[in-house]
Amino acid sequence: MRSIALLVVGAVACAPAAAPLKGVLAPDRSLPSLSLPTGHRQIVFKWDYEEGEIAARGDGAVRTAAPDSARLDFFLGGGLGAGAAVLIGDSLRSPHADLARRYIPPTPMMWAALGRLAIPALPDTVVRIDGDLLRADVGRPVQWRVTIRGDTLVALEHISGGKITESVTRGPLGILTYRAPGARRRLELTVLRDQPGSFNASIWSL
Repeated sequence: MRSIALLVVGAVACAPAAAPLKGVLAPDRSLPSLSLPTGHRQIVFKWDYEEGEIAARGDGAVRTAAPDSARLDFFLGGGLGAGAAVLIGDSLRSPHADLARRYIPPTPMMWAALGRLAIPALPDTVVRIDGDLLRADVGRPVQWRVTIRGDTLVALEHISGGKITESVTRGPLGILTYRAPGARRRLELTVLRDQPGSFNASIWSL
């Protein structure tokens, strides 16, 4: 147990500090509802994964069904392997659960990569307006930092002890990046296609 605690402390120590929230204090402290697009969609992407000295890449697809369901399929480059997982609400299921938890971001972060804001409900939200961005700190002490432009989630950061332990950024060119600095972990998805899809209920069974 002591070694696990030391690993956790070490990971937090390596994480960057969260800077003060930018912008002008907003009178409305509520956050907009950011959900999956209605109906069914299919997102095709390339992926790159790094963890310390380990690196892998390949292709993948996500099939989403509003309001809270997604199936993820990853294919390792060179036809060396494949994996799948189903995300429904805050539950992640996979035939290889340990590997899925290692390589797929935690559920709030994975949902953020797909544009859905699904963080725990916490009191004490502070909202600031910074140009065309809405920035919010959620929780006291702060546990989540949210950045929104219009009706689009731009970034989500998970904060512990005043440091950013995990983050998701959604770039303008369809590049979605998850980072966990303490674990030296990064997953980058480059979206190739995002279009309406048609699929049946069998995809939710693994």
